[in-house]
This record gives sequence, structure tokens and C-alpha cells, in this order.
Amino acid sequence: MSLRDNPLGELKVPLTWTAAVAFVVAAVAGIALLLSDRRETFQAEAYGARSVSDTVFARVGDTLSAPGRWTGAGVVSIRGYFFAVSENRRLKTELKEMRQWRDVAIALRDTNDRYRTLLGLRTDPPIPMVAARVVTDSRGPFANARIANAGREKGVKVGNPVMSESGLVGRVTGVTDGVSRVLLLTDIASRTPVMVDRTNARAILTGDGGPNPRLEYMRGQAPVKTGDKVLTSGDGGVFPRGLPVGMAVKGLDGRWRVVLASDRAAVDFVRILLFDDFTQVAKQVELNQITVPPPTQGAPVVGMPPAGTAPAATTPTASAPAVAATPRPRAAAVPPAKAPARPAPPPAPAGAGAPR
Repeated sequence: MSLRDNPLGELKVPLTWTAAVAFVVAAVAGIALLLSDRRETFQAEAYGARSVSDTVFARVGDTLSAPGRWTGAGVVSIRGYFFAVSENRRLKTELKEMRQWRDVAIALRDTNDRYRTLLGLRTDPPIPMVAARVVTDSRGPFANARIANAGREKGVKVGNPVMSESGLVGRVTGVTDGVSRVLLLTDIASRTPVMVDRTNARAILTGDGGPNPRLEYMRGQAPVKTGDKVLTSGDGGVFPRGLPVGMAVKGLDGRWRVVLASDRAAVDFVRILLFDDFTQVAKQVELNQITVPPPTQGAPVVGMPPAGTAPAATTPTASAPAVAATPRPRAAAVPPAKAPARPAPPPAPAGAGAPR
């Protein structure tokens, strides 16, 4: 078979051109290396020649390394394709674990928000408070009470109001060391003086064992309507005034009831207000002191005569005590002497004339 009939003869020209291109690239790379290895000082013109060689060398290196990068990317793609099942299984396991941690994080965030709201609870005027946690729930057909883990050692007393982060919960009805019993507003024995914020109408919030206590003893023309905000009135000094209680609604039985604000969240963290009466808010010693203001400069003083007039005789007062006078000896009292009784004249004889 002749050379022309050889099937590889058509590859002669492309191989020649490829060899020529490779020779040119190698020559350019060699010249660039020689120019970049000059030992002269870094002057402006020397660095200009070196910058050109660096640019050419960077492009040549990038072109030569392109097949390697493409090969690596292809290998990664093929590996991902063949190992997609195992990767999918691993990602599902990780997602399941992350969902558990997400639930824990959400629960901790909610608890932290409740702590922040509860600790930020303020009253006007300020009243000292004690934080507590509800440990048990005592329920019955008509009894609703809770047990909190704060007692006599923290200053808790019977009658102290108890609040959650949402509103009023009830009041303390029993205290011992480390434990206190909280009577809820829904208990049948609960009676709380309240008022309607919009009309300032007074009422008594009465528990009946259900979730929504009743509003009783209201007076006035249309004192309440649906959606009115209900607060503690402070009447009787049992509760401070202005504590949030709930919202007024019309019950199915036609009575006005209150949807308690404390029902928005579980009652497990509470603040006990160390409140006995309004007298503890004010300083009674300073409040009962009576201070007399000094007289105004130049104003007349009560009891003193005006300037230029003779002083009038005045009786001594308590502010200016009088001088006691020297007592004089008094003579003994002698009863007056009685005159001797004169005898009565004899009767005149009959027919006797007048005396001469």
C-alpha cells in the first residue's frame, strides 16, 4: 500500500500545525521567563518590560491549565451523579436533626420573651414584686387555685395580688415557708372590684367556676359594651388600681362577662405584688407632718396693731403666756350682825283719839 493510500496520511498537516503552535508557545514562554529573571534594578522601564511578560505568561498558564480544570469539574459532576442517593439520605438525616433543634430554639425563644415581659412588668406607683413559678394546679368543679413556689421567706402575705405577663391572675389566700396558694379569678369564692376603662363604671368581678367570670352590681346608663377594657378599680385597698383584667363580652346567658387577659398564655410564671394597702405606698411619717410656712415679708401679723396706732389691750394667748399677778391676802369673811327684834306696839284702846 502506497503512502497516499495510508489512512493516517491526512493527519500529517494538522500535526504539523500543532507542533508549530506548540513551538511558538514554548518560545514565548521561554522569552518571558528570561525577561522576568533580569538582575537589574527595578526601574520604570525595566518593570514595564517585566509587566508585559507577566501578562503574557498569565494568559498562557491559564490556557494550559484549562483542560485540568475542566477535567476536575467533570469528575465532581460524575461523582455527584453516582453518589446522589447516599447524599440524599445523609441530607434527610441532617434535616431531621435540624428540625428538632429548631423546635428547641423556638421554645427557648418563647420562654425568653415571657421572662422579659414578666420582668418588665411595672406598676404606677411602683410596687415591689416577687417572681415565682406555678408548680401544681388544684382544680375542682368550682374551685380554681394554683400553688406557687414563693412563700413567707420572700415577704409574701395573704391578699397579695398575683399577675402573669398578660394580666391579673388572682390573689394569695394562703402562705407558708416556700409555698403560697393563689386563688384564681374564676374561683367561685373570688370577688374582685373592677372598673370599665372607657366609662369608669364600677363593678364586682365574680367567679362562677367557668372560664369567664361575671360583671355584677354595675350602675349607670349603658356602663359597658362589648370590647371594653376592664381594669382593677382599687376600691377597698385590696388591689392596686389599673391592673389589666380582661375584655368585656356579652355571655350566652345575657350577662356581661370578662375574657381574662391571663388566658392568652399558660399561667406557669407569675409575679406576686407585695401589696397590702395604699398606705404602704406613701411615707406616712412625712405625710402626717404639718409644716407652717413662714410669714410673708411685710405682711401684717394677726393680733398686732398697724403701725402708728396705740396697742390695744389684749388677753394673753397660748403663744404669749401672761405674767401671773401676786395674790393679795383676803380678809376673813364675817357674817353681818342681825339687828335685835323690836317688840310689837300694844294695840290702841277703842275710842281713843289720835295722839296729840
